Amino acid sequence: MRKKILLGYGLILCLLAAVLAWAFASLLELGSASDAILKENYKSILAAENMIDSIERQDSATLLMILGHSRAAAQFKENEIRFSEWLGRAKDNITIKGEERILAGIEKDYAAYLTSVSALESMDTNDIKARKTFYHKTVSNRFFAVRGSCMRLGELNQQTMYGASDRARNLSQRAVASLLMIGAAAIGGGVVFSLFLSNLLVRPLHQMIEATKTVSEGNYDVEVQARSSDELGVVAGEFNEMVKRLRGFHELNFRKILEEKSKSEAIVREIDDGVVVVDSDLKITTINPVAAAILDVDAARAEGRHFLESVKSEDLFIRLKAAVESEAAPASAEHGNLLTVKRDGREAHYLYSVTTITDGEGGLQGVVLLLRDITRLKELDRLKSDFISTASHELRTPLTTIEMSVGLLMEKALEKLDARERELLLAAHEELARLKAIISDLLDLSRIESGKVSMSLERVSAAELIRKTLHVMERQAQEKSIELGSDSPGDMPCVNADANKITWVITNLVSNALRYTSPGGRIAVSAARAGEQVHICVRDNGAGIPHEYQSRIFDKFVRVESGGQPAGTGLGLAICREIVRAHGGTIWVESVPGRGSAFTFSLPVADQQRMEDAP
Repeated sequence: MRKKILLGYGLILCLLAAVLAWAFASLLELGSASDAILKENYKSILAAENMIDSIERQDSATLLMILGHSRAAAQFKENEIRFSEWLGRAKDNITIKGEERILAGIEKDYAAYLTSVSALESMDTNDIKARKTFYHKTVSNRFFAVRGSCMRLGELNQQTMYGASDRARNLSQRAVASLLMIGAAAIGGGVVFSLFLSNLLVRPLHQMIEATKTVSEGNYDVEVQARSSDELGVVAGEFNEMVKRLRGFHELNFRKILEEKSKSEAIVREIDDGVVVVDSDLKITTINPVAAAILDVDAARAEGRHFLESVKSEDLFIRLKAAVESEAAPASAEHGNLLTVKRDGREAHYLYSVTTITDGEGGLQGVVLLLRDITRLKELDRLKSDFISTASHELRTPLTTIEMSVGLLMEKALEKLDARERELLLAAHEELARLKAIISDLLDLSRIESGKVSMSLERVSAAELIRKTLHVMERQAQEKSIELGSDSPGDMPCVNADANKITWVITNLVSNALRYTSPGGRIAVSAARAGEQVHICVRDNGAGIPHEYQSRIFDKFVRVESGGQPAGTGLGLAICREIVRAHGGTIWVESVPGRGSAFTFSLPVADQQRMEDAP
């Protein structure tokens, strides 16, 4: 093939070499013509211009001489020398016919001009009128004679330059025409040989392309005929060998795929969690026995049918549909992805997750629904909550008794105790108050989680809730020298809320902000409408929350120690979350350590939701 390519393109290379040689010769000839123009005429033109300039300056000096200026003679002599120098250069560069005659005339007229100026200079300096008359009749005429000869010298050289330029232009036009003809011939020859060579090379390649398409369709019974011994013939032979090996690999991989499919089906069938796989049309392709038992469906009948035809769960269907439409796993719900089903009079709880299956190019292949049994965990959580509620309730009575006893001691026996004993008694009184606050928070949290706390929902103004909170917390903010204000507009919509409990939530958030904001800081409470909800935000520029605490700041007993500030019980934010959830809203935090925090919760707009009383 190398010989064919070199033979095919050899003539084209020769034509290109000829074109380049002709172009090079034409460029050299044009360059020589241009150089001749500059060499032969430019120096004479420059000399003529400078002689004109010098003679004009001498004429100006002559006029000054008539008026009696002292510098006129020196100026005249200086330009006389300059004129003579340029006249000499012009005489050294005589290259045109007639140029020598003009230079001789210039030299003769200039000598006469110098003679007349000398005669003018020797006249009586006081007789200005006579000097002027002599200038106009004699000196001026000779000046114009010299100047006119210099101008004829320049014009002669300019005409010669124009003629040389025309010759160079004609030469360039001939060069362009010849290059066009040779180039067209080279292009035509190149096209002819390219078509011939491409047909010679592409014909066997087309056969390979057709064979490759056949192989890509899964048909390995194909063979390319090798009709030459060049590289294409070798490629055809290697292609046939490759197809033969692919046929063997295909048979081997098909067996492996069947084996892997059997293994996958066995794993899915024996796994303890429920697994459901649907395709992009939400048709069930795989469902294991555990998932079939959880969803109360027949696994054999469910496969191949639409998910909603077999499984009567609208929430699961919405999640799967969202995953198919967005080609990504949907976000978790506020209270977690939890499915509760009743079996034999008992409730079973399953935590489910939705995961998309994509191919190597990112296309959606299907969606996997995984159901994990968390019934025991839910039962343990319920038992824990019941224990906390019972223990808190039972602890209230002894704590009250102890508090009364300590209070009585502080009233009757405080003066009889020494300093160490009084310190211990006061510490016991403070710890009793702290324990009582913790027990009260635990009881409130237990009642809210169990739904025993009623919510008196009513139409209230978000701006009024913020105003009441600021009025309550204003004194504490002033004591700490912290600015407390509101950034809310006055025309905020009303919300459906229990005014007392939402005021407690805002107060608790402001109290936390006061605890972690240094004197001179600022706390702002704001409200803004977001669709069908109102977002109430408490923002400060205090210490902020470390990143490791932000994801669990609303969990029970999570306390953040910052800047030596005393931490609370760790239950206030957990209670805030449960109160907000009971109103149908959500609460979250945004914080940058060292730059402050922003706690925000949402409440439904009163005009968009029917008033409901909590149970």
